[in-house]
Amino acid sequence: MLVRLRKEVQEVPRRVEAPALLLRELLDWIDARPRTYDDVVEAWRSSCPRHPVLDDAFTDGLIAVSGGLVALTPGGRARLAPTT
Repeated sequence: MLVRLRKEVQEVPRRVEAPALLLRELLDWIDARPRTYDDVVEAWRSSCPRHPVLDDAFTDGLIAVSGGLVALTPGGRARLAPTT
């Protein structure tokens, strides 16, 4: 992806790691109650390439859409599990 910075164009990596706490907040939010795909996209959409938490959660297989609802996958549930 190319981004204009001042008068020069710089290449920015497409995949930027979402901050762990923001990802955790997304997963907790989805797990709290059923959420429609539209609700999730509206609440978590970002045009900032540094905070693609929703895209990362889908790409990493932590959440999935089923019957119009977004839910945690087994991988997403594992990510929420407390570490000992």
